[in-house]
Amino acid sequence: MQIGVFTVSDITTDPTTGRTPTENDRIKAGVAIAKAAEESGLDVFGLGEHHNPPFYSSSPTTTLAYIAAQTKTLQLTTATTLITTNDPVKIAEDYAMLQHLAEGRVDLTMGRGNTGPVYPWFGKDIREGISLAVENYHLLHRLWTEDVVNWEGQFRTPLRSFTSTPRPLDGVAPFVWHGSIRSPQIAEQAAYYGDGFFHNNIFWKSEHTKAMIDLYRERYEHYGHGRADQAIVGIGGQAFMAKNSQDAVNIFRPYFDNAPVYGHGPSLEDFTTDTPLTVGSPQQVIDRYAAMRDEYGNLQRIMFLIDHAGLPLDMVLEQVHMLGTEVAPALREAYDSARPADVPDAPTHASRVAARDEALRAAGEADWDAEYRFETGDNWTGLRAEERSAENAKGMR
Repeated sequence: MQIGVFTVSDITTDPTTGRTPTENDRIKAGVAIAKAAEESGLDVFGLGEHHNPPFYSSSPTTTLAYIAAQTKTLQLTTATTLITTNDPVKIAEDYAMLQHLAEGRVDLTMGRGNTGPVYPWFGKDIREGISLAVENYHLLHRLWTEDVVNWEGQFRTPLRSFTSTPRPLDGVAPFVWHGSIRSPQIAEQAAYYGDGFFHNNIFWKSEHTKAMIDLYRERYEHYGHGRADQAIVGIGGQAFMAKNSQDAVNIFRPYFDNAPVYGHGPSLEDFTTDTPLTVGSPQQVIDRYAAMRDEYGNLQRIMFLIDHAGLPLDMVLEQVHMLGTEVAPALREAYDSARPADVPDAPTHASRVAARDEALRAAGEADWDAEYRFETGDNWTGLRAEERSAENAKGMR
């Protein structure tokens, strides 16, 4: 079981002081939170992707690479990578590069995002969101699993004899979670590829989350990847803690009441009843999230939204510390002790490399060879030797 924190990178005024952090403040805060997560014993740090105010994270790979250089064990992920409006070729290249720099400590959460105007900004049509997600991921999957790709689809320029560089580290692509709140087509996509499914359920009742997870599990088994209970599932979490539960409520209330997303709507009490938001003591968070196993089954990852709504950095770091030192160990014990031995833990680069090597041995095939094998005969123009000959012949006519 992996426990982590994620940020959506919002820049929000602190309602108790009236101070709005600068972009530079929030960028540096994100790095500080990631480092504190590792120091506190958490497993994962996730960073969202947005291309509009009031968010700062338009380039997650840059930030995550910087964090990778300053951490040793922390798994890095996205929350989310926009599979609809990013070019799959650039995703393949950028995240393979990050994978190398992070020594494999990276995976991705693919999603469509929550900002409608981003589609026309990048020349896309929001009405084609699902189709974009399906086609773009299919291409990305091929770019990471095939050395040479020929491609023609609906949404991008065709590819001819294209090799995405760098190739994935050790020949194994970063693990992919497909993130969705309400789209069964994305749960189906995750199941089809045998990838992970991440339901960011922070605004939803448990009945909806369970229905989405159950659909993914059923289809995972249908496609032959394993039993339904062996599927790879993650959920989003949200908490604010203090040693005394009433102190937590009193401190968090002004942030909740004025938050851009859910402020001026349902009361804090109603929201904590209807969604996973838990405001109270660390033990209350432990009890509530441990009980989710009864609803959702085995989970491989829980990611807590930890810095939002204008919470100041010192307060966020206190939350990270409590989460890492008190909540995470108890949740790992609750989930891992009940997980059958044949239900996998969250995939890592090391576990995926080991699984690949075991599969090769079982099939009687040669071990994977890391030797560079992409000499094309003309590495300056990108033409292969036979293609250059054809081009020269055309020029002589």
